Amino acid sequence: MRFTATGLRANLYRVLDRVAKTGVPVEIERDGKILKIVPAGARDKLAGLKRRKRYLAADPESLVHIDWSGEWRP
Repeated sequence: MRFTATGLRANLYRVLDRVAKTGVPVEIERDGKILKIVPAGARDKLAGLKRRKRYLAADPESLVHIDWSGEWRP
């Protein structure tokens, strides 16, 4: 997402909170140059995943013991 310096000033805390929460950098255009606000440190890519209840409609233990030998072809 890109802001002008004026747009950033009007929404500074909202923009900072979004960068801190999502880890997605924000670009600011100032005097024809692009500046970035980025979070320090590595971003955990799995942290943004949403937990899905009852996504798996089967017992997970039954999936471990499936015989796939009939499907396998060398």
